[in-house]
Amino acid sequence: MRYVFIFVLLGVLSCGEERDNLSSGTPIENEDAFVLPPGFPAPPIPENSPYSKERAELGRHLFYDVRLSGNGEQSCSSCHQQKFAFADGLATPEGSTKQPLSRNSQQLTNVAYNSTLTWANPLLKTLEAQLLIPIFGESPVELGVTGNEKKVMDRFRSDEKYQALYAAAFDAEDPFTWENTVKAISTFVRSLISGNSPFDKLTYQNDDSQMSASALRGMELFYSERLECHHCHGGFNFTGSTIHEGSAFDNVAFHNTGLYNINGDGSFPINNQGVFEVSANPDDRGRFRAPTLRNVEVTGPFMHDGSIKTLEEVIRFYEAGGRFIKEGEFAGDGRKSPLKSGFVSGFTLTDGERGDLIEFLKSLTDKEFLTNPAHSNPNPEEEK
Repeated sequence: MRYVFIFVLLGVLSCGEERDNLSSGTPIENEDAFVLPPGFPAPPIPENSPYSKERAELGRHLFYDVRLSGNGEQSCSSCHQQKFAFADGLATPEGSTKQPLSRNSQQLTNVAYNSTLTWANPLLKTLEAQLLIPIFGESPVELGVTGNEKKVMDRFRSDEKYQALYAAAFDAEDPFTWENTVKAISTFVRSLISGNSPFDKLTYQNDDSQMSASALRGMELFYSERLECHHCHGGFNFTGSTIHEGSAFDNVAFHNTGLYNINGDGSFPINNQGVFEVSANPDDRGRFRAPTLRNVEVTGPFMHDGSIKTLEEVIRFYEAGGRFIKEGEFAGDGRKSPLKSGFVSGFTLTDGERGDLIEFLKSLTDKEFLTNPAHSNPNPEEEK
């Protein structure tokens, strides 16, 4: 068949494991664990934060509960909505106190497989560590729990529903701790596995009925050396920053795509300079993690700052090999950035080819994931 090549390209995952060695629709740990899609390897799970359905259920309730924020105005789901693959449809969000955040809310699709968390911190490698930032961070404030730790926890401690949920999830005399709370939310988020898109049905289930001819042509373009998309968005999870059980090494990848080139020296806006803000290495300016492209159809606006609105505009950006901003405070020619990745060299597409590529990207949408009741708000009548 014309698309047999895809099995060759996906035969080796982003971390080097043979496709034949992947798990195929089997539970991660035991009969109570969530089931992986066919062809998916098991994600890494910290030994001190094991999966259980009881922890995931507690985490689901907490994820959607505005009482988790200091002022009771915002939940995790405020910035991570299921219909947007757990992004929010905004360029950049606001915290619970209306303080603006400088980076786009990343989708949580398959976040369990991310080798690092957030857009540009190579040091954050577990959900348990990452969650401390939105919960307790003060610059900027997101959920705003710092200074309100006891008040927030007492809201759950006094709730009969949560008394039962915490007791079922944690065998402890007093399960109402912040450590347990973070573990429960992490467990729920780790269970947000998406692998039932038309692309998955073709690749892992040998069902090509949902892939249009246009999407198949777009797939050939995506995996071609002419476009080089798969170098940064490769493997079963469509991102180079992927880890799973059996990985030979942690695959950590950050890229400068030429989105900005202020002053011609590769600089990015002062409050949004990527890995440089962690490493202090000038060569890391503008380097951000390539996110998964799964469900990308519903996760715009795009880029770390939400500055590109549509998939077509994203493709045209890569066609140009970067972005040229003619005037204003961010003026500069990203196409000529000295720090830009060598994979972003530009290419030329016809209108038809561009449309085909968009159709392929849409074939990565897992509609079941976007509506799965197991991931939805358990108390929708309370949703703000």
